[in-house]
Parts: sequence; structure tokens; C-alpha cells
Amino acid sequence: MGIVTFVDETTSGSRSDGWGLEIAEERLTVRELIRCRVFQEVAEYNARTPEVFQGLVQPQDAERVVNGYAMRTARRIDPEAQTELALQAFAGNGFLVLVGDRQVTDPDEEIELALGTEITFLKLVALVGG
Repeated sequence: MGIVTFVDETTSGSRSDGWGLEIAEERLTVRELIRCRVFQEVAEYNARTPEVFQGLVQPQDAERVVNGYAMRTARRIDPEAQTELALQAFAGNGFLVLVGDRQVTDPDEEIELALGTEITFLKLVALVGG
């Protein structure tokens, strides 16, 4: 069991401080890793239900704002539906997953979660005028 650090970056250069999640397994597929991350984000949001959801992907019926996604109406988010959105975004190159400095492209690839593993989710930002 160890702590995996998730870091969000964008191609425009912004980078989050990162946050840790305790993972019991020593090996997980990228698909399971995305699922763990999304379930944690949704659980934290549903426990407090703030106006803005700060997560990997935009929930349905939400609007992108500077610090996340504003929910049009206060409601709980379904973690399964949010996981599906995240996996679709990953498949459609909405974000890249880097384990250490290595990009992982196959959602079914198993990765080793050694002590101190940093997982970077690089969100691709469209260029202005592009």
C-alpha cells in the first residue's frame, strides 16, 4: 500500500500542486487508476456539494469556469457516469497520462505503483485561433 500523487498540468503551462491518494494495489491498469481518481473526486464533491466541481473532466450539465466546472443546478454527481466521461476523454486525447516521465496510451496497460509514484494528467488545451 502506498500513496500515489496525482498532478494536473495543461499544455498552456499551468500545474497543480498535486494531491495524494492511498492505493492498496502495487499494480493497476490505467483504466483502474483513472477510476480511482474520479471516484475520489466525486466522493469529495458529493460530501460537500460546492458550487464548483474540481475534477479531471467536465460533468454533464456543468459549465467550465476558471477553477473547475460550475454545476447549473446543485446535485450529486454519479461516479460511474463521470468515470465513463473520463475514459472517453482519455481515448479521445482529451488528456494524456504520464507515469513518471513516460506516457501511457493503453487504458489496459498495467503500471507499477512504486513508493512515491507521480501520475500526471496533462490536459490538452486548444490553441487560440486553432
